[in-house]
Amino acid sequence: MLQTITWTGSAVRLLDQTKLPTQTVYVDITDERQMWDAIHRLVVRGAPAIGVAAAFGVYLGIRNVPTQPFDRRLDEVCGYLATSRPTAVNLFWAIERIRRAAGESPENPKQRILDEAIAMIEEDNRVCRAIGEHGVRLLEKLPQRDGRTHLLTHCNAGGLATVQFGTALAPIYVGHERGMPLHVYVDETRPLLQGSRITAFELHNNGVPTTVLCDNMAATLMSQGKVAAAIVGADRIAANGDVANKAGTLGVAILAQYFRIPFYVAAPTSTIDMQTPTGNQIPIEQRDGNEVTHFLGQPSAPADIDAFNPAFDVTPAELVTALITEHGIVEPPYPAAFQRLMTQHFGTSAATS
Repeated sequence: MLQTITWTGSAVRLLDQTKLPTQTVYVDITDERQMWDAIHRLVVRGAPAIGVAAAFGVYLGIRNVPTQPFDRRLDEVCGYLATSRPTAVNLFWAIERIRRAAGESPENPKQRILDEAIAMIEEDNRVCRAIGEHGVRLLEKLPQRDGRTHLLTHCNAGGLATVQFGTALAPIYVGHERGMPLHVYVDETRPLLQGSRITAFELHNNGVPTTVLCDNMAATLMSQGKVAAAIVGADRIAANGDVANKAGTLGVAILAQYFRIPFYVAAPTSTIDMQTPTGNQIPIEQRDGNEVTHFLGQPSAPADIDAFNPAFDVTPAELVTALITEHGIVEPPYPAAFQRLMTQHFGTSAATS
């Protein structure tokens, strides 16, 4: 599988996801401004990958700072990177984790920050693998059609949204490894086509049977009984179980409920934001309208027309059949389940690990 983020020893090497699927291009990021731009422009994307990238971005911003103004510079870099994308809570989780790491080693905070960022790469791989191991148990229970289990996903929550392995696609990869007959329907995910450009690209390259469809065709597909379950990732999960994910996810969830299809969300516990009570408090990034009014660089709407372009929507908790985390399957009611999860694994009601 392609490696999304690597540390070269002097730079952070990112797979440029804006070039997929026609080009496989890597870019070397050497300062925090380049990292801010890479996160904002979706060179690196997906909540877990954004978090790891931001952690390295902090290091790039402070590595050449003299010892005396270090704390002030650390605050400046952290605050700056936090403005790159407002919705993905992993961004803020990673920045705060790096702050804590620096405080743990006042004699050599720069090395401690770098060590923590590098450790987050391996941790992300372990977490995503665990999500896959737990999630595959749900896939094994689903009905088959024509000898295969047919799933639908929206946007990209695979290996290219994390360091390497993925969240929503992790159970699919684990099942594929075990010889499960799986087939995945991939929403193209307008306006930036993360489904057709990225999800279909990585599933196809990894040998998983895949079919791409326009977002507005999902209802027809479900009405024909061709989908056993929908599975998506998340950029932030509120304390009540409301889920912010790529715009269009809410529609998939509503359709799944109507057609009585399980709707699963796969995400690490770092995506659960216990400080945000409900989805109403999740800030939703508004992106440039040109992403809607232009297609592949060419105008597809009248010039100067207004465009509505939220990057995410919020799916109410009551539409989510279950959450798949690295610590197991979480089922409703979510507020109580989250409290148990956080207390058991972190000793607190907030995801701080």
